[in-house]
Amino acid sequence: MRREDALNLLNKGFIHSVKDPLWGNIPFTDALKALLDTAAVEKLSRIKQNGPAYHIYPGAVHTRLSHSIGVYHIGREMLLSISRKSEELPFTAKGMMSFLSACLLHDIGHFPYAHSLKELSMMEHEEIARHLIEEDEELGDAIVKAGADKAMCALIIDKDAPTDDKETGIYRRILSGTLDPDKLDYLSRDAFFAGIPYGRQDTDYIITSLSLSDGRLVLDQSAISSVEQVLFSKYMMYRNLYWHKGVRSATAMIKKALLTALREGVITSEDLYLKDDYEFYSMQERFSSYAPFSLMRDVEHGRLLERKAWMAYREGETLSDEAEGILTRYKAEERILHALERKYPSLKETDVVIDIPEPISFESDIQIMSPDGSVSDAADVGLIFQKAGKLFSASLRSAALYLPSYVSEEDAAAAFQEVRHGK
Repeated sequence: MRREDALNLLNKGFIHSVKDPLWGNIPFTDALKALLDTAAVEKLSRIKQNGPAYHIYPGAVHTRLSHSIGVYHIGREMLLSISRKSEELPFTAKGMMSFLSACLLHDIGHFPYAHSLKELSMMEHEEIARHLIEEDEELGDAIVKAGADKAMCALIIDKDAPTDDKETGIYRRILSGTLDPDKLDYLSRDAFFAGIPYGRQDTDYIITSLSLSDGRLVLDQSAISSVEQVLFSKYMMYRNLYWHKGVRSATAMIKKALLTALREGVITSEDLYLKDDYEFYSMQERFSSYAPFSLMRDVEHGRLLERKAWMAYREGETLSDEAEGILTRYKAEERILHALERKYPSLKETDVVIDIPEPISFESDIQIMSPDGSVSDAADVGLIFQKAGKLFSASLRSAALYLPSYVSEEDAAAAFQEVRHGK
Protein backbone atom coordinates (compact mmCIF):
# COMPACT_ATOMS: atom_id res chain seq x y z
CA MET A 1 0.00 0.00 0.00
CA ARG A 2 1.25 3.50 -0.86
CA ARG A 3 1.69 6.10 1.85
CA GLU A 4 -1.02 8.37 0.43
CA ASP A 5 -3.55 5.53 0.41
CA ALA A 6 -2.75 4.54 3.98
CA LEU A 7 -3.06 8.09 5.29
CA ASN A 8 -6.30 8.59 3.40
CA LEU A 9 -7.73 5.39 4.87
CA LEU A 10 -6.77 6.43 8.41
CA ASN A 11 -8.30 9.90 8.08
CA LYS A 12 -11.26 9.71 5.73
CA GLY A 13 -14.67 9.28 7.34
CA PHE A 14 -13.49 9.66 10.94
CA ILE A 15 -16.32 12.07 11.65
CA HIS A 16 -17.31 11.02 15.18
CA SER A 17 -15.48 11.93 18.36
CA VAL A 18 -15.48 10.09 21.67
CA LYS A 19 -14.32 12.30 24.51
CA ASP A 20 -11.67 10.62 26.64
CA PRO A 21 -10.26 12.19 29.84
CA LEU A 22 -6.77 10.98 28.99
CA TRP A 23 -6.39 11.46 25.22
CA GLY A 24 -9.04 14.06 24.44
CA ASN A 25 -11.24 13.66 21.34
CA ILE A 26 -10.80 10.23 19.74
CA PRO A 27 -12.08 9.99 16.14
CA PHE A 28 -14.21 7.10 14.83
CA THR A 29 -15.87 6.23 11.55
CA ASP A 30 -19.56 5.32 11.59
CA ALA A 31 -18.73 1.62 11.36
CA LEU A 32 -16.00 1.62 14.01
CA LYS A 33 -18.24 3.55 16.37
CA ALA A 34 -20.97 0.96 15.77
CA LEU A 35 -18.62 -1.65 17.23
CA LEU A 36 -18.97 0.15 20.57
CA ASP A 37 -22.70 -0.62 20.57
CA THR A 38 -22.35 -4.40 20.22
CA ALA A 39 -23.19 -6.41 23.33
CA ALA A 40 -19.69 -7.91 23.51
CA VAL A 41 -18.06 -4.47 23.69
CA GLU A 42 -20.75 -2.74 25.75
CA LYS A 43 -20.20 -5.37 28.46
CA LEU A 44 -16.72 -3.92 29.03
CA SER A 45 -18.34 -0.83 30.55
CA ARG A 46 -19.34 -3.07 33.47
CA ILE A 47 -15.86 -4.45 34.17
CA LYS A 48 -13.46 -2.35 36.25
CA GLN A 49 -10.03 -2.15 34.69
CA ASN A 50 -8.19 -2.71 37.97
CA GLY A 51 -10.71 -4.94 39.69
CA PRO A 52 -10.63 -4.56 43.49
CA ALA A 53 -7.97 -1.80 43.44
CA TYR A 54 -10.71 0.79 44.05
CA HIS A 55 -10.82 -0.34 47.68
CA ILE A 56 -7.32 1.14 48.04
CA TYR A 57 -7.50 3.89 45.39
CA PRO A 58 -11.15 5.03 45.25
CA GLY A 59 -10.67 6.80 41.92
CA ALA A 60 -9.66 3.58 40.16
CA VAL A 61 -13.16 2.74 38.94
CA HIS A 62 -12.44 3.19 35.22
CA THR A 63 -13.52 0.37 32.95
CA ARG A 64 -12.13 -1.97 30.34
CA LEU A 65 -14.23 -0.10 27.78
CA SER A 66 -12.44 3.21 28.36
CA HIS A 67 -9.11 1.36 28.24
CA SER A 68 -10.07 -0.37 24.98
CA ILE A 69 -10.98 2.96 23.39
CA GLY A 70 -7.59 4.27 24.50
CA VAL A 71 -5.79 1.28 22.95
CA TYR A 72 -7.68 1.87 19.69
CA HIS A 73 -6.63 5.54 19.75
CA ILE A 74 -2.93 4.77 20.30
CA GLY A 75 -3.03 1.98 17.70
CA ARG A 76 -4.43 4.37 15.10
CA GLU A 77 -1.83 7.01 15.99
CA MET A 78 0.90 4.41 15.58
CA LEU A 79 -0.34 3.46 12.11
CA LEU A 80 -0.46 7.13 11.16
CA SER A 81 3.10 7.70 12.36
CA ILE A 82 4.41 4.61 10.60
CA SER A 83 2.57 5.52 7.39
CA ARG A 84 4.06 9.01 7.25
CA LYS A 85 7.60 7.58 7.24
CA SER A 86 7.39 5.10 4.36
CA GLU A 87 6.57 5.43 0.67
CA GLU A 88 5.42 1.80 0.56
CA LEU A 89 3.85 -0.09 3.45
CA PRO A 90 3.32 -3.85 4.01
CA PHE A 91 -0.35 -3.15 4.75
CA THR A 92 -3.70 -3.66 3.07
CA ALA A 93 -6.86 -1.65 3.69
CA LYS A 94 -8.61 -4.69 5.15
CA GLY A 95 -5.58 -5.43 7.32
CA MET A 96 -5.39 -1.92 8.76
CA MET A 97 -9.07 -1.93 9.63
CA SER A 98 -8.67 -5.40 11.14
CA PHE A 99 -5.88 -4.03 13.33
CA LEU A 100 -7.96 -1.06 14.49
CA SER A 101 -10.86 -3.40 15.24
CA ALA A 102 -8.51 -5.73 17.13
CA CYS A 103 -7.27 -2.82 19.26
CA LEU A 104 -10.84 -1.99 20.17
CA LEU A 105 -11.79 -5.63 20.82
CA HIS A 106 -8.64 -6.99 22.44
CA ASP A 107 -10.24 -7.22 25.92
CA ILE A 108 -13.71 -8.53 25.06
CA GLY A 109 -12.83 -11.91 26.55
CA HIS A 110 -11.34 -10.47 29.74
CA PHE A 111 -12.41 -11.71 33.14
CA PRO A 112 -13.73 -9.43 35.89
CA TYR A 113 -11.62 -8.49 38.89
CA ALA A 114 -8.47 -7.85 36.84
CA HIS A 115 -6.11 -10.80 37.12
CA SER A 116 -7.69 -12.69 40.00
CA LEU A 117 -8.49 -15.57 37.62
CA LYS A 118 -5.22 -15.56 35.69
CA GLU A 119 -3.74 -18.67 37.31
CA LEU A 120 -6.85 -20.85 37.29
CA SER A 121 -5.86 -22.96 34.26
CA MET A 122 -8.60 -21.62 32.03
CA MET A 123 -8.63 -20.22 28.52
CA GLU A 124 -6.65 -17.01 28.12
CA HIS A 125 -8.84 -13.96 27.52
CA GLU A 126 -7.28 -13.53 24.02
CA GLU A 127 -8.46 -17.01 23.04
CA ILE A 128 -11.94 -16.25 24.38
CA ALA A 129 -11.95 -13.05 22.31
CA ARG A 130 -11.04 -15.01 19.18
CA HIS A 131 -13.93 -17.43 19.74
CA LEU A 132 -16.32 -14.53 20.33
CA ILE A 133 -15.30 -12.85 17.09
CA GLU A 134 -15.69 -16.12 15.21
CA GLU A 135 -19.05 -17.08 16.73
CA ASP A 136 -20.92 -13.89 17.76
CA GLU A 137 -23.05 -12.92 14.76
CA GLU A 138 -23.72 -9.34 15.88
CA LEU A 139 -20.04 -8.72 16.56
CA GLY A 140 -18.91 -10.43 13.34
CA ASP A 141 -21.27 -8.37 11.19
CA ALA A 142 -20.06 -5.14 12.83
CA ILE A 143 -16.42 -6.08 12.17
CA VAL A 144 -17.13 -6.74 8.49
CA LYS A 145 -19.03 -3.45 8.15
CA ALA A 146 -15.97 -1.68 9.56
CA GLY A 147 -14.00 -2.92 6.55
CA ALA A 148 -12.12 -5.52 8.57
CA ASP A 149 -11.67 -9.26 8.21
CA LYS A 150 -13.10 -11.34 11.07
CA ALA A 151 -10.49 -14.08 10.94
CA MET A 152 -7.59 -11.63 10.72
CA CYS A 153 -8.94 -9.52 13.58
CA ALA A 154 -9.26 -12.63 15.76
CA LEU A 155 -5.74 -13.80 14.93
CA ILE A 156 -4.22 -10.42 15.69
CA ILE A 157 -5.68 -10.60 19.20
CA ASP A 158 -4.89 -14.27 19.89
CA LYS A 159 -1.15 -14.27 19.22
CA ASP A 160 -0.84 -17.96 20.16
CA ALA A 161 -3.17 -19.11 17.38
CA PRO A 162 -1.21 -20.35 14.33
CA THR A 163 -0.99 -18.15 11.22
CA ASP A 164 1.41 -17.83 8.30
CA ASP A 165 0.15 -14.41 7.23
CA LYS A 166 2.98 -11.86 7.39
CA GLU A 167 0.69 -8.83 7.69
CA THR A 168 -1.12 -10.40 10.65
CA GLY A 169 2.28 -11.01 12.23
CA ILE A 170 3.19 -7.33 11.92
CA TYR A 171 -0.02 -6.22 13.64
CA ARG A 172 0.52 -8.80 16.39
CA ARG A 173 3.96 -7.40 17.11
CA ILE A 174 2.56 -3.87 17.28
CA LEU A 175 -0.31 -4.87 19.61
CA SER A 176 1.80 -7.09 21.91
CA GLY A 177 5.28 -5.72 22.58
CA THR A 178 7.34 -3.48 24.84
CA LEU A 179 5.78 -0.29 23.44
CA ASP A 180 2.38 -1.71 22.54
CA PRO A 181 -0.80 0.41 22.61
CA ASP A 182 -2.15 -1.71 25.47
CA LYS A 183 0.73 -0.90 27.81
CA LEU A 184 0.98 2.74 26.78
CA ASP A 185 -2.68 3.21 27.63
CA TYR A 186 -3.08 1.18 30.80
CA LEU A 187 0.01 2.57 32.53
CA SER A 188 -1.07 6.15 31.94
CA ARG A 189 -4.78 5.51 32.48
CA ASP A 190 -4.38 3.51 35.68
CA ALA A 191 -2.04 6.15 37.12
CA PHE A 192 -4.44 8.94 36.13
CA PHE A 193 -7.50 7.41 37.77
CA ALA A 194 -5.68 6.10 40.84
CA GLY A 195 -4.20 9.55 41.37
CA ILE A 196 -0.60 8.37 41.49
CA PRO A 197 2.13 9.96 39.33
CA TYR A 198 4.25 6.99 38.31
CA GLY A 199 2.64 5.62 35.16
CA ARG A 200 2.34 8.63 32.86
CA GLN A 201 4.29 8.36 29.58
CA ASP A 202 5.37 10.79 26.90
CA THR A 203 3.15 8.85 24.54
CA ASP A 204 3.17 11.36 21.67
CA TYR A 205 6.96 11.38 21.56
CA ILE A 206 7.11 7.57 21.64
CA ILE A 207 4.61 7.26 18.78
CA THR A 208 6.42 9.77 16.55
CA SER A 209 9.70 7.94 17.20
CA LEU A 210 8.39 4.61 15.91
CA SER A 211 8.77 3.18 12.41
CA LEU A 212 8.78 -0.20 10.67
CA SER A 213 11.87 -2.16 9.62
CA ASP A 214 11.46 -5.64 8.10
CA GLY A 215 7.99 -5.92 9.57
CA ARG A 216 9.04 -5.03 13.12
CA LEU A 217 8.50 -1.91 15.17
CA VAL A 218 11.72 0.02 15.70
CA LEU A 219 12.37 3.06 17.87
CA ASP A 220 14.68 5.94 17.05
CA GLN A 221 17.80 5.78 19.20
CA SER A 222 17.13 9.34 20.39
CA ALA A 223 14.00 8.06 22.14
CA ILE A 224 15.60 5.14 23.98
CA SER A 225 14.98 6.83 27.33
CA SER A 226 11.27 6.45 26.56
CA VAL A 227 11.62 2.66 26.70
CA GLU A 228 13.35 2.93 30.05
CA GLN A 229 10.59 5.23 31.28
CA VAL A 230 7.88 2.77 30.22
CA LEU A 231 9.63 -0.15 31.91
CA PHE A 232 10.36 1.82 35.07
CA SER A 233 6.75 3.05 35.14
CA LYS A 234 5.60 -0.55 34.88
CA TYR A 235 7.80 -1.41 37.86
CA MET A 236 6.49 1.52 39.88
CA MET A 237 2.87 0.75 39.04
CA TYR A 238 3.29 -2.85 40.16
CA ARG A 239 4.97 -1.66 43.34
CA ASN A 240 2.36 0.96 44.20
CA LEU A 241 -0.90 -0.19 42.60
CA TYR A 242 -1.09 -3.63 41.01
CA TRP A 243 0.79 -5.39 43.81
CA HIS A 244 -0.18 -3.11 46.69
CA LYS A 245 -0.68 -5.37 49.69
CA GLY A 246 -4.38 -4.52 49.87
CA VAL A 247 -4.92 -5.27 46.19
CA ARG A 248 -2.99 -8.53 46.58
CA SER A 249 -5.16 -9.43 49.58
CA ALA A 250 -8.35 -8.95 47.57
CA THR A 251 -6.92 -10.82 44.59
CA ALA A 252 -5.75 -13.76 46.72
CA MET A 253 -9.06 -13.95 48.60
CA ILE A 254 -11.05 -14.16 45.36
CA LYS A 255 -8.61 -16.67 43.94
CA LYS A 256 -8.93 -18.91 47.01
CA ALA A 257 -12.73 -18.79 46.88
CA LEU A 258 -12.81 -19.78 43.22
CA LEU A 259 -10.09 -22.43 43.46
CA THR A 260 -11.93 -24.07 46.34
CA ALA A 261 -15.24 -23.97 44.48
CA LEU A 262 -13.63 -25.43 41.34
CA ARG A 263 -11.83 -28.14 43.31
CA GLU A 264 -15.00 -29.14 45.13
CA GLY A 265 -17.16 -29.10 42.01
CA VAL A 266 -19.42 -26.26 43.14
CA ILE A 267 -18.72 -24.39 39.90
CA THR A 268 -16.97 -25.18 36.61
CA SER A 269 -14.60 -23.08 34.51
CA GLU A 270 -17.48 -22.33 32.13
CA ASP A 271 -19.27 -20.51 34.96
CA LEU A 272 -16.49 -17.89 34.93
CA TYR A 273 -16.33 -17.02 31.24
CA LEU A 274 -17.84 -13.86 29.76
CA LYS A 275 -19.01 -12.36 33.03
CA ASP A 276 -19.12 -8.67 33.91
CA ASP A 277 -18.45 -7.52 37.48
CA TYR A 278 -22.10 -7.75 38.50
CA GLU A 279 -22.58 -11.24 37.04
CA PHE A 280 -19.34 -12.38 38.64
CA TYR A 281 -20.39 -11.13 42.06
CA SER A 282 -23.92 -12.50 41.63
CA MET A 283 -22.50 -15.97 41.07
CA GLN A 284 -21.77 -16.34 44.77
CA GLU A 285 -25.34 -15.34 45.62
CA ARG A 286 -26.50 -18.59 44.01
CA PHE A 287 -24.41 -20.42 46.60
CA SER A 288 -24.94 -18.12 49.57
CA SER A 289 -24.42 -20.94 52.10
CA TYR A 290 -21.10 -22.01 50.57
CA ALA A 291 -18.50 -20.80 53.09
CA PRO A 292 -15.58 -20.07 50.73
CA PHE A 293 -17.72 -17.57 48.80
CA SER A 294 -17.82 -15.44 51.94
CA LEU A 295 -14.36 -14.31 50.79
CA MET A 296 -15.89 -12.81 47.66
CA ARG A 297 -18.52 -11.02 49.72
CA ASP A 298 -15.85 -9.68 52.04
CA VAL A 299 -13.85 -8.33 49.10
CA GLU A 300 -16.93 -6.72 47.62
CA HIS A 301 -17.53 -4.87 50.88
CA GLY A 302 -13.88 -3.97 51.45
CA ARG A 303 -13.32 -6.37 54.36
CA LEU A 304 -9.84 -7.46 53.42
CA LEU A 305 -7.52 -9.83 55.24
CA GLU A 306 -4.28 -8.23 56.45
CA ARG A 307 -0.76 -9.16 55.37
CA LYS A 308 0.73 -10.60 58.54
CA ALA A 309 3.90 -12.27 57.24
CA TRP A 310 5.89 -12.15 54.05
CA MET A 311 9.25 -13.08 52.61
CA ALA A 312 11.16 -12.43 49.39
CA TYR A 313 10.13 -15.04 46.85
CA ARG A 314 12.66 -17.29 45.16
CA GLU A 315 11.16 -19.97 42.95
CA GLY A 316 11.76 -23.44 44.34
CA GLU A 317 13.46 -22.06 47.47
CA THR A 318 11.04 -19.96 49.48
CA LEU A 319 8.18 -22.32 50.32
CA SER A 320 7.38 -26.02 50.36
CA ASP A 321 6.21 -27.68 47.16
CA GLU A 322 2.61 -27.66 48.40
CA ALA A 323 2.58 -23.90 48.90
CA GLU A 324 4.33 -23.27 45.56
CA GLY A 325 1.57 -24.91 43.53
CA ILE A 326 -1.62 -22.93 43.01
CA LEU A 327 -3.69 -26.14 43.06
CA THR A 328 -2.09 -27.56 46.22
CA ARG A 329 -1.64 -24.34 48.21
CA TYR A 330 -4.73 -25.10 50.26
CA LYS A 331 -2.80 -27.91 51.99
CA ALA A 332 -0.19 -25.44 53.24
CA GLU A 333 -2.98 -23.07 54.31
CA GLU A 334 -4.57 -25.93 56.28
CA ARG A 335 -1.30 -26.55 58.12
CA ILE A 336 -1.08 -22.87 59.02
CA LEU A 337 -4.67 -23.01 60.30
CA HIS A 338 -3.84 -25.98 62.51
CA ALA A 339 -0.73 -24.21 63.83
CA LEU A 340 -2.74 -21.10 64.78
CA GLU A 341 -6.15 -22.40 65.84
CA ARG A 342 -5.04 -23.42 69.34
CA LYS A 343 -4.33 -19.77 70.15
CA TYR A 344 -7.03 -18.40 67.85
CA PRO A 345 -9.97 -20.83 68.10
CA SER A 346 -12.28 -18.60 66.06
CA LEU A 347 -9.95 -18.78 63.05
CA LYS A 348 -11.61 -20.42 60.03
CA GLU A 349 -10.27 -22.11 56.94
CA THR A 350 -11.32 -19.14 54.83
CA ASP A 351 -9.29 -16.81 57.06
CA VAL A 352 -5.92 -18.21 55.95
CA VAL A 353 -4.68 -17.17 52.51
CA ILE A 354 -1.22 -17.54 50.97
CA ASP A 355 -0.41 -15.29 48.03
CA ILE A 356 2.40 -15.59 45.49
CA PRO A 357 2.19 -13.11 42.58
CA GLU A 358 2.77 -14.36 39.05
CA PRO A 359 6.19 -13.71 37.47
CA ILE A 360 6.56 -10.52 35.45
CA SER A 361 9.19 -9.28 33.02
CA PHE A 362 10.84 -5.87 32.75
CA GLU A 363 12.89 -6.65 29.67
CA SER A 364 12.42 -5.15 26.22
CA ASP A 365 12.09 -6.75 22.81
CA ILE A 366 12.00 -3.42 20.95
CA GLN A 367 14.64 -2.82 18.30
CA ILE A 368 16.53 0.46 18.12
CA MET A 369 17.32 2.41 14.93
CA SER A 370 20.58 4.35 14.85
CA PRO A 371 20.92 7.66 12.99
CA ASP A 372 22.65 5.80 10.14
CA GLY A 373 19.58 3.57 9.68
CA SER A 374 21.07 0.40 11.18
CA VAL A 375 18.90 -1.59 13.59
CA SER A 376 20.08 -3.22 16.82
CA ASP A 377 18.51 -5.17 19.66
CA ALA A 378 17.83 -3.21 22.81
CA ALA A 379 20.45 -5.28 24.65
CA ASP A 380 23.14 -4.02 22.28
CA VAL A 381 22.58 -0.32 22.95
CA GLY A 382 22.92 -0.31 26.72
CA LEU A 383 19.26 -0.35 27.71
CA ILE A 384 19.51 -0.53 31.46
CA PHE A 385 16.46 -2.72 31.96
CA GLN A 386 17.99 -5.51 29.90
CA LYS A 387 20.44 -5.84 32.78
CA ALA A 388 18.36 -4.76 35.74
CA GLY A 389 14.97 -6.24 34.77
CA LYS A 390 15.39 -9.49 36.69
CA LEU A 391 16.55 -7.58 39.75
CA PHE A 392 13.46 -5.36 39.64
CA SER A 393 11.20 -8.38 39.23
CA ALA A 394 12.86 -10.22 42.12
CA SER A 395 12.58 -7.18 44.38
CA LEU A 396 8.81 -7.04 43.84
CA ARG A 397 7.76 -10.66 44.33
CA SER A 398 6.99 -11.67 47.88
CA ALA A 399 5.26 -14.73 49.25
CA ALA A 400 2.73 -13.39 51.73
CA LEU A 401 0.37 -14.74 54.36
CA TYR A 402 -2.96 -12.95 54.85
CA LEU A 403 -4.96 -13.38 58.05
CA PRO A 404 -7.58 -11.52 60.14
CA SER A 405 -6.43 -8.44 62.02
CA TYR A 406 -6.51 -10.12 65.44
CA VAL A 407 -3.70 -12.57 64.60
CA SER A 408 -0.33 -11.22 65.69
CA GLU A 409 2.48 -10.83 63.18
CA GLU A 410 4.77 -12.84 65.43
CA ASP A 411 2.44 -15.85 65.47
CA ALA A 412 1.81 -15.53 61.73
CA ALA A 413 5.53 -15.43 60.94
CA ALA A 414 6.17 -18.55 63.04
CA ALA A 415 3.42 -20.48 61.24
CA PHE A 416 4.63 -19.27 57.86
CA GLN A 417 8.15 -20.48 58.63
CA GLU A 418 6.77 -23.97 59.17
CA VAL A 419 5.32 -23.90 55.66
CA ARG A 420 8.59 -22.55 54.32
CA HIS A 421 10.42 -25.62 55.52
CA GLY A 422 7.63 -28.06 54.74
CA LYS A 423 7.03 -29.07 58.35
